[in-house]
Amino acid sequence: MPLATDVDIHPGQAPDDDPSLAVRNNGGAEPAAAPPPAGRREALLVLSFGGPEGPDDVMPFLENVTRGRGIPRERLEAVAEHYHHFGGVSPINDQNEALIAAVEADLTAHGVDLPVYWGNRNWAPYVEDAWRQMAEDGIEHVYVFATSAYASASGCRQYHEDVARARAAMAQDPTAPRAPTAEKLPHYFDAPGFVQANAEALAAALANLPDDLRGTARLVATAHSIPDAMAAVAGPDGGAYQDELHAAARAVVDAVDPGRPFDLVWQSRSGPPSVPWLEPDVNDHLRTLAAAGETAVVVLPVGFVSDHLEVVWDLDNEARETAAELGLTFVRAGTAGTHPAFVAMVRDLLEERRAGGVPRLGTNCPAACCFVQRPARPAH
Repeated sequence: MPLATDVDIHPGQAPDDDPSLAVRNNGGAEPAAAPPPAGRREALLVLSFGGPEGPDDVMPFLENVTRGRGIPRERLEAVAEHYHHFGGVSPINDQNEALIAAVEADLTAHGVDLPVYWGNRNWAPYVEDAWRQMAEDGIEHVYVFATSAYASASGCRQYHEDVARARAAMAQDPTAPRAPTAEKLPHYFDAPGFVQANAEALAAALANLPDDLRGTARLVATAHSIPDAMAAVAGPDGGAYQDELHAAARAVVDAVDPGRPFDLVWQSRSGPPSVPWLEPDVNDHLRTLAAAGETAVVVLPVGFVSDHLEVVWDLDNEARETAAELGLTFVRAGTAGTHPAFVAMVRDLLEERRAGGVPRLGTNCPAACCFVQRPARPAH
């Protein structure tokens, strides 16, 4: 199924007007502070970015990702080469399947009888198809686990929009069954399971360094850069993307070596040069460190939950090559992936919402939270 671009996810209403997307997706009610009604048929949806499954998928996938953003064709072709380096297949697909299998096994082991589905924003299985399948299976309410831990338009708000788009598509189809209501699980940048998984990865990376470098290597946390304008409106009061990332990196480092300094830098910029994005880029930062006399770095990709393309290409290839040119010893820590603590965290977040209580940020986001005004579509 092609990406649904002709479906208005906010019929008759500006996307930053009340009620919020969280309320609209929950059927017009605030996400509940009480346990669900007895007998409600529920499911967990793992909602992710998506990625191509073969060479012929690469350009259509990138066109889906960048639709409406005015990215030049030559830039898409350059990024396409990164995917073709891996046979046109994104690692994120196998990683999501592995995570889903691990979550299913963990839920079963702990007596949680809940089906798990998978949907993507930009490639099959599309969230629209997953939503229809859940409806056809009789699911009435969905808990959405997004493969992004942080606040931002792309990392949180767009996942609410994905759900809204899927529900709107079903509402516009008279043959479709009733769409399930939904609530997104909260941000988990500071969840103990996420911190533990990353801390153990950092400890393993440090252990790979020679003894004489282990204590002095510079720790460099990385995350996907976003436009300054997007960062400015992240979270209810702005700046939440950087704040949450800094808090996560601090917690991870302190779990391994309390108080040890670290740098938070950015990677994988994709916008035009005329638009300011968060800086410094990791490669520029490596040059700064080398010029300052540093001899070794450990890169911690705390902004990502699995070793997908922007980790294995932008760090394992580009950043590693930059470090080699500069004479820096370079080690990259792993991501949370299917670490048992991370998998258990998914269950914890799910059970937290099913038990009731005050919904946290990410679940009950204000209407204008992370809202970025998009260019108007040209008139036809």
